[in-house]
Amino acid sequence: MNSPTAGASAPGLSEEVARRRTFAVISHPDAGKSTLTEALALHAKVIAEAGAIHGKAGRRSTVSDWMEMEKARGISVSSTALQFEYGGCVINLVDTPGHSDFSEDTYRVLTAVDAAVMLIDAAKGLEPQTLKLFQVCRHRGIPVITVVNKWDRPGRAPLELLDEISERIGLTPTPLFLPVGIAGDFRGLLRRGEDGAATEYVHFTRTAGGATIAPEESYTPEQAAEREAEVWATAAEESELLSATGQDHDQELFLAGQTSPVIYASAMLNFGVRQLLDTLVELAPPPGPRTDVNGAPRTPADPFSAVVFKVQAGMDAAHRDRLAFMRIVSGEFERGMVVTHAQTGKPFATKYALTVFGRERATVDTAYPGDVVGLVNATALAPGHTLFVGKKVQFPPIPSFAPEHFATLRAQSAGKYKQFRKAIDQLDSEGVVQVLRNDTRGDASPVLAAVGPMQFEVVTARMQAEFNVETHLDNLPYQLARRTDADSAPELDRQRGVEVFTRTDGAILALFSDKWRLQYIQKEIPRLTLEPLVATAD
Repeated sequence: MNSPTAGASAPGLSEEVARRRTFAVISHPDAGKSTLTEALALHAKVIAEAGAIHGKAGRRSTVSDWMEMEKARGISVSSTALQFEYGGCVINLVDTPGHSDFSEDTYRVLTAVDAAVMLIDAAKGLEPQTLKLFQVCRHRGIPVITVVNKWDRPGRAPLELLDEISERIGLTPTPLFLPVGIAGDFRGLLRRGEDGAATEYVHFTRTAGGATIAPEESYTPEQAAEREAEVWATAAEESELLSATGQDHDQELFLAGQTSPVIYASAMLNFGVRQLLDTLVELAPPPGPRTDVNGAPRTPADPFSAVVFKVQAGMDAAHRDRLAFMRIVSGEFERGMVVTHAQTGKPFATKYALTVFGRERATVDTAYPGDVVGLVNATALAPGHTLFVGKKVQFPPIPSFAPEHFATLRAQSAGKYKQFRKAIDQLDSEGVVQVLRNDTRGDASPVLAAVGPMQFEVVTARMQAEFNVETHLDNLPYQLARRTDADSAPELDRQRGVEVFTRTDGAILALFSDKWRLQYIQKEIPRLTLEPLVATAD
């Protein structure tokens, strides 16, 4: 039986929705995403001591990095979700992969959030992966808060970085805080008022290794002018200059995706982290309506519905379980309620519902729109699937990224073929890689398509660890893919440097040896259907 509290009139639902803030952190690799996640958890008192220390070779692994590959390389491959209370709000932080090879996973995460924190390296500014993910945010209408990280290290001038944001992505930066002290000499933050005038100086004191919350002292602008003299005067002048050019915060423009509040910080030292949390509470939007496949809005007050955005197996080596992360869109969730799986029409029991952060798990009894819940042993669920109660609702599928790397995979032992097929099907359903097939190659050596080559490493490592299947990978000489149709496929298959496959979701993809081959065919046979996929590199 369905839970009696699953409907639209659950007591306190609107109040719980108003308290939710669900966001993801996006950036180029090495900008400090996992370190910032740790710092936010530290400030929210979820953990007692930050996990990251200087230097990746000797750093302790952060608590959100659980795969052995992540620990060995000091990167994030998987996404994890962390929920905590802060400032009267419930914060849902969805961490994202830190390597560009896994940007498709990050894209799925962005379908589940209401805001994003764009992390920029103070020395490097906007980098390719940041730009790519920002375009996804813009496409999805996700408001962005910008954090200029690593201000404790030498870097560029504050206004230079703001100019780059404005010029390269057309987003007007509106700093809420400006750094006092140049990059590499981070003393504190100047809080800007509505008219750009300085209202407060927040001075930070370093702690050993940045492992604990940095003590803060608050001073008036007059006290700051005496205490910091020249560096304060510079920050105050820059604040007035920004105000003169209209770079003051406007909530409507922020929610419309035209401006971005900016904070300067050092996640490693925990400088500016509280200010970011306060900004999320004050400015980030609570959950709102989501459009279903028919274009109708599904509001948080409607009966329960949720969308699956991430599926991950092997998170618990002892149990070999499979976990599906769902973002609740509407209604109240109660553990044990029976919902309907939109893609199959079958009932789905939610007895085992968890929050998951790295290896840490906690049972979820109740959850609300904006919350992220993990469902255990959800073998039928895949990214983009919908769960609901009552009248059927289904949300649009999550598009797959344009793959740029292709390889065949086969089991080294013919006796392991059954395990091999099972593993391929599981990794495909999780979205670890895209699996392509055609009649010529058959099922014994399926073609894997990925955004980055490290995805192949994850596949082979998990094949061995979880299914005890040793595999052999052969790279294919293709560089890009385009969506085509059944009418164009035979003609494309006859072309040199082209091969046509069907993806598991039914999409027909034509693989090309290089962009010149694609351009030649488009010019010579313009009637053929060749459509770009999401986030095509060129």
